[in-house]
Amino acid sequence: MDAELTRSQYVRWRNAIFAIFLASGVSIATWAARVPDIKSALDIDNAQIGLLLLGMGIASIIGISTSPAVMARTGARRGMLGLLITLAIGIALIGFGATVLGSFPVVIIGLVLFGFGNGCLDVMMNVEATAIEQHAGKTILPLFHAFFSFGTVIGAGAAWAATKLDVEVAPHAGFVAVLILITAFVSIANVPNREETLDPAEPGEKPHWRERMHVALSAWREPRTYVLGIVMLGMAFAEGGANDWLALGVSEDHGFGAENGALALTVFSIAMTTVRIFGGPLVDRFGRVLVLRVLAVSAAGGILLFILAPTLPLVFLGAALWGIGASLGFPLGMSAAADDPAKAAARVSAAATIGYAAFLCGPPILGLISEHIGLLNTLYILVALVAASGLASGAARPLTEAEKTPVR
Repeated sequence: MDAELTRSQYVRWRNAIFAIFLASGVSIATWAARVPDIKSALDIDNAQIGLLLLGMGIASIIGISTSPAVMARTGARRGMLGLLITLAIGIALIGFGATVLGSFPVVIIGLVLFGFGNGCLDVMMNVEATAIEQHAGKTILPLFHAFFSFGTVIGAGAAWAATKLDVEVAPHAGFVAVLILITAFVSIANVPNREETLDPAEPGEKPHWRERMHVALSAWREPRTYVLGIVMLGMAFAEGGANDWLALGVSEDHGFGAENGALALTVFSIAMTTVRIFGGPLVDRFGRVLVLRVLAVSAAGGILLFILAPTLPLVFLGAALWGIGASLGFPLGMSAAADDPAKAAARVSAAATIGYAAFLCGPPILGLISEHIGLLNTLYILVALVAASGLASGAARPLTEAEKTPVR
């Protein structure tokens, strides 16, 4: 780590970003696991759910695409604080609009705020996480994403309990919003200003916005960005599709009810989290490319089993294999983008934009398609995308010293 950071400062920084990843995961799972209840409260069909997701997806893409400009202006630290506040307001509005007002437009407004906040935040927290990984000198980015997945486990588990206890979406979502706000202020207080995260080196120093914006956009001129994008796209589609449609697929298409839908999403999240916890050492031992290819096979097989399973235990097994397989594609794409410290922020921002575009826009597209061919049949699209991700995984190999930007 940098000499200017003490061990205590580094640990507080790392733990603060862990907490932000956790909060993001809780928020997404809270929405995803309560989709059946929101659908019932608003009395809408899958196509209208798809429209809700599309509104959130568009807002998220706007957040993702503007994140370099926001980060160049504010730095990641201040930007993350504002975005955590935004998504907390959004998740509260989703619950209030669904079960208090029964208002489709209010839910859309909540999803727009929620989507923009999460989309922009996801880029910034990954920039912070890759900066921490570079200081650590070993593969730890999967552990940050494990905290995101742990957040989805907590969120999905709490949603299952809320469903079991007949707790309406509004108080549930409001409670989650308060927790996110507390996390925001406590965590940001422990994040240092770092040049690699486009924060000013001194509290009173203003960032050179145009220069930082030029740096943030430079990765889009590099072919490797787009090849890594293929690797991340398939796995991001698989993860996003599970978060938004797995519970509904179990509940309605398999006919096992809303409680089992939330439980299946919990199984998926636990499987994903477990692999992310142990993923760093596995990658350091076997390499990114081999790990990505093995996990692509697991994801494709798990989705196929989930689609075709005739019994609930096999549905759960399919969800587990799906979660295992989709676990490391996104974080390893981030790690690959950060191989060159001199260009890490720009490349991570670009890679995150591609990955989160698939993660957030993929589910609404699946929803619209499912109205014509059924949700389970639509999931075959994920199998094809995961296979493409596995085939393209060679792009994630570590850069050699000769391929990195010379230090001046």
